[in-house]
Amino acid sequence: METLIKLEQVWKIYQLGKTEVNSLRGVDLEIKSGDFVTIMGPSGSGKSTLLNMIGLLDIPSKGRLLLKGRDVAKMAESELALLRGKTIGFVFQEFNLLNHLRAWENVELPMIFQGVAAAKRIRRAKELLEQVGLKHRIDHQLAELSIGERQRVAIARAFVNDPELVIADEPTGNLDSVNGKKVMEILCEFHEKRGGTLLIVTHDATVGAYGHTRVFIKDGQIVSEKEAFGNNN
Repeated sequence: METLIKLEQVWKIYQLGKTEVNSLRGVDLEIKSGDFVTIMGPSGSGKSTLLNMIGLLDIPSKGRLLLKGRDVAKMAESELALLRGKTIGFVFQEFNLLNHLRAWENVELPMIFQGVAAAKRIRRAKELLEQVGLKHRIDHQLAELSIGERQRVAIARAFVNDPELVIADEPTGNLDSVNGKKVMEILCEFHEKRGGTLLIVTHDATVGAYGHTRVFIKDGQIVSEKEAFGNNN
């Protein structure tokens, strides 16, 4: 399989006053096209920073971040923005949906930024909402949807540009067990049918177990499962 994302000795250092905080410390990680990766670790382990790197939302302080062999640090922000929109779909823990828009209007938004024609946008958005079981909610505004239904709208939006990589940040974190299981079934089905790359960041061992490749992080470094969670796992 082709390497999609590769991190080589990646450090992320934040300056807080006179103090340096090493959020990532020499991370090496390779994500292949078509893989299903789960990233797990305790709070403050560096999961979110690692997600931002893989999602091209940030660049390393040291080391190299490669997208299909290209060094991200050498790309202009405008090029990075286009690549994010075309290559990566995001499912955020807080959904990041717009309350004043209907379900299908939220789903079509990423296509607007990619210059897709209106008729195709509407058709595609409604097709995806049907696929996640929301055919009866297509024209509803967010206030009329449950938390679980909003998460499914967010998932439909993440897949709307047919991205090579979908990143989900704690996709079941705000859901009860029934809706959480439903969301994971939808994500797994999309991964299996489309053959794209799926990466899930989670603190939930049940969700983490879905991954074909599991990565554990603690104190900004890739570690073993035992090192990340002690004897609790």
